Amino acid sequence: MIINRMISITGKVQGVFYRGSAREQCERLGIHGEVKNMPDGSVLLIAEGEEEAVHTLITWCYYGSPRAEVKEVVVKEGIVKGYKDFKVIRF
Repeated sequence: MIINRMISITGKVQGVFYRGSAREQCERLGIHGEVKNMPDGSVLLIAEGEEEAVHTLITWCYYGSPRAEVKEVVVKEGIVKGYKDFKVIRF
């Protein structure tokens, strides 16, 4: 079953290759969606894929890239949008 989760990650998660590492994890797990830095210093990851793969990604989010210092991970249920790939959004 395909699910969509909006995952907000706070802490030292910008400037530490968190988005790039998230993209690598998503590609490895077959997850589509997007990840972007937010103005408040957090990272927003929208993940769409098989339930088990998305739950594996959520567990990874608590650790992130090697230089990240994750404080909090908030997961909200989203609406499946049919993403075709995974993108790192840059402003």
